Amino acid sequence: MNATINLEKKHFPVLLDELVSIISPLYGGTFIDCTFGQGGYSKKILENKKNNIIALDRDKDVHKYSSSLKIKYKDRFKFYNIKFSQLEKIKFKNNNLKAIIFDLGYSISQIKNSQKGLSFLDKGKLNMKMGINQFSAHDVISNMDENNLTKVFKIFGEERYSKKISREIVKKREDNIIKTEDLVKIIDSVKKYQKSKIHNSTKVFQALRILVNKEISELINALIISFNLIPVGGIIAVITFHSIEDKIVKFFFKHYSEERNSSRYIPEAESSEKYFKLTHKKPILPSSSEIIKNPPSRSAKLRYGIKINQNCNFNDFRDKFKYLTDVEELI
Repeated sequence: MNATINLEKKHFPVLLDELVSIISPLYGGTFIDCTFGQGGYSKKILENKKNNIIALDRDKDVHKYSSSLKIKYKDRFKFYNIKFSQLEKIKFKNNNLKAIIFDLGYSISQIKNSQKGLSFLDKGKLNMKMGINQFSAHDVISNMDENNLTKVFKIFGEERYSKKISREIVKKREDNIIKTEDLVKIIDSVKKYQKSKIHNSTKVFQALRILVNKEISELINALIISFNLIPVGGIIAVITFHSIEDKIVKFFFKHYSEERNSSRYIPEAESSEKYFKLTHKKPILPSSSEIIKNPPSRSAKLRYGIKINQNCNFNDFRDKFKYLTDVEELI
């Protein structure tokens, strides 16, 4: 869940100008870049000598990008090779934390790294591990039963043919190990008469990637931790790329910026509390010029909230998406 999706030859941080205008780095402060990737956002923010960056990424391969910033900016840049759900493990003395940033896409270098196996164009053993993982896509395809595979593909991939694909996977794996190219062939055989603008394997591969990296619980936990960490007046900004993660982020900001008349989790006296101020009710989208320059940015949505209150109870947030986190626990 790191950096920005871009299948062209060059990496572009999506919605960079829009993000910078929101977090106002010109005034100085500390900013947390939770998805460092190739460092596009961090580099821009560090151009102001008053700014400090704390960056993290679960992908150990981004060290080559973080190392150069460590040398150039020394005391103003720190990098941690951890998942963003582990954000609270970072100890720092600073009361000037201005913003926490998430970019939930994938970079060209990650997509093209065949060892990661994120692309259906790869060949060889299935993987999809972004770092600090418990299992791989190979483990899922080799061991998960048909019913659970169907749930994963249907819920995380919104794949219409999830049951048929799962049935074929279980049948094929009895005789052979299913590699990346084998999985693509299985999906193609099931969907051979279907016409779609996207590749036949896109949804299944998305579902596997979400499961392997536990992207749902990672995001939910990181948003809650971010709220608890950032001071009142601070900003949490998130760039999403597909409907599931955007649904989570939208609920997080919208639900906690509205007055709620009742709740089974918090006393009635506190039920009208608002915790975010939303300057933009709708997501900020890439401009037409950015989409021309970087076509994969067309699916990006930027949402953000300004914290205006403390001590929020997030049980209703967790409950809302329990049907998704439960799927992550199927393996």
